[in-house]
Amino acid sequence: MDAIFDIFMLEAMINGVLLGGVLALLGLGLNLIFGVIDVVWICYAELVMCGMYAIYWLNAFYGWPLPLACAAAVLGVAALGVLLHLLVIEPILGSAPINQLLATGGMLFFLQSFATLLFGTDFRNLGIRLPAFEIGEIFISLSRLIAFVVALIGAVGLYFFLSRTYIGTAVRAIAQDREIMGLMGADERRIYFFTSAIGGALAGLGACLLVLQYDVHPFIGLTFGPILFMICVLGGLGNMLGGVIAAFVMGQIISIGGYFFSIEMADVLAFVLFILLIFLRPQGIFSR
Repeated sequence: MDAIFDIFMLEAMINGVLLGGVLALLGLGLNLIFGVIDVVWICYAELVMCGMYAIYWLNAFYGWPLPLACAAAVLGVAALGVLLHLLVIEPILGSAPINQLLATGGMLFFLQSFATLLFGTDFRNLGIRLPAFEIGEIFISLSRLIAFVVALIGAVGLYFFLSRTYIGTAVRAIAQDREIMGLMGADERRIYFFTSAIGGALAGLGACLLVLQYDVHPFIGLTFGPILFMICVLGGLGNMLGGVIAAFVMGQIISIGGYFFSIEMADVLAFVLFILLIFLRPQGIFSR
């Protein structure tokens, strides 16, 4: 019994790592936006939902090949991120933080309601069932492994973009000191738009990875939105490395908690940990 328990426990830990990779990718997008624009997009997970719907309809209804549908979704959600910044974020940049939270929270309900109006509340999926492969006595989901590898490639690509390109350097510089960058003649508005596009593209890439594992419905964002917010707060808002570490910690809590109890109880444990750490270190574990 101990050997079987250890195998199942190890399998849960591996699944936690695979889940943490996808959460880290989405956390990078949300942290990047906050670090540069200084606004938390409460509706960020709903962008993922829009991307998942785009992939579903392009592939299942219009017959687009899945890679082409995924590429279109990434570009489409990047454009949606720019549109969101133009219509919602830019007019409230100078307002109080509570107004920014209310505006992006209102956008969350708008996107959910709009998706419900267009598509109903039915659960839809692509009908793709990737097999699990066995290593010893451990079964690993191929879809989760692919999602983890692609998320890792996306995170590494973002790192090299931010560290090796001129625009990436400008994005990092304005995140560190936007006032000085403004005095040096940097076009803040252009960098904000570019950051919103990158954040939207990461949400679109996350949609490509999640649509292989989850059904699509208007409220799928509620599955990941609170978790992403907790990851960003625990890692320190704007701290991308801290967000990555917090994502893998959260992935382990959800996976191991689900193994010992249930998925619902795992979410409860994640929220309990979040509340305790907020009391102990409200600025986040790896605050800037």
